[in-house]
Amino acid sequence: MKYIATFYSHFGAMRFKKEPPQGVHNVVLMPVPRDLSTSCGTSAVFEADCGFTFSNDPQGEIDQIVKVLGCGYEVVYDSNFLR
Repeated sequence: MKYIATFYSHFGAMRFKKEPPQGVHNVVLMPVPRDLSTSCGTSAVFEADCGFTFSNDPQGEIDQIVKVLGCGYEVVYDSNFLR
């Protein structure tokens, strides 16, 4: 499955690419898609298994993670719901 992560800073995106969470592979940095709003203009597109879950962001750098669907996105992780 393909996922997109958005970040609060470009540094967070770079760290995600360098040190991806377990089960994440093929990380590519790119501009954030227009329909995903974020504080930073850089996102990470990556692949993970269908059962991928994410619940721990120790550095607090990830804004959200969405699963890419044929007709949109499904939110997998949203830091705003954790605050």
